[in-house]
Amino acid sequence: MLVSNGLIGLREGLEAALVVTILIAFLVRTGRRAALPYVWAGTLAALALSVGAGGMLAYTYASMSFEQQEAFGGFASIVAVAFVTGMIFWMRAAAKAISGQLRGQLDDALRVGPLAVATVAFLAVGREGLETALIFFSSLQTAGSGSTMPLVGLVAGLAGAVVLGYLIYRGAIRINLTRFFTVTGVLLVLVAAGILGYGVHDLQEAGVLPGLNALAFDVSEQVSAGSWYGALLKGIFNFSAQTTVLQAVVWIGYAAIVLALFLAPQRVRAAQPSPA
Repeated sequence: MLVSNGLIGLREGLEAALVVTILIAFLVRTGRRAALPYVWAGTLAALALSVGAGGMLAYTYASMSFEQQEAFGGFASIVAVAFVTGMIFWMRAAAKAISGQLRGQLDDALRVGPLAVATVAFLAVGREGLETALIFFSSLQTAGSGSTMPLVGLVAGLAGAVVLGYLIYRGAIRINLTRFFTVTGVLLVLVAAGILGYGVHDLQEAGVLPGLNALAFDVSEQVSAGSWYGALLKGIFNFSAQTTVLQAVVWIGYAAIVLALFLAPQRVRAAQPSPA
């Protein structure tokens, strides 16, 4: 849980930090510092929305019965995986063009007014925050009650993202974003596969899906949950020593298909000649 949530926090946090960095750098370099407070206002509002969404998920979950909790956690895990998958492929395609897109949106917003500037920052950062809240909630259910490792990992990842964002803004370091998002994307696919598998298991326990007692394997005697390697496997891949057939099929199927699509070479569209 510590490693996987640290990766989630670093990836999502760096995306949000890069968005804020691009917006601030654009305003500073174009002599529009007066609009900076509106960027920060939109960013803080997005962070508040993300925290509120996480709190609402936790409150809703706590007020349910066991079967309802399992069903809610299972569906939340599936939605979280859908968000992660979409985010991975979106960043794969937009990593090179995101800076220009954000600058164009902010330039248009500056012509409209302060509220539009705050809205650009709010929407750009808010999407990352809501994704993080949902993914973290799903991961927290996987870890079980009383564990602080998911929170520690997420906070550490977010802190690292803030530091990297600041260093990038100051010009202290340069990161090949395409390579960074490719490597972290592969790791997140494996994390998402584990979240999806655990979500399927939750739905089986809730009676929504069949096959709870049909085990693909049971290695609980060989891989103890209290061992360091057992904790490592569970923390990174959400590995379960007692895995159902449906859970294993979903894990392998998702990882194989998504990794193949993600690592496939991107097609470069040829520029169409403009009409005379």
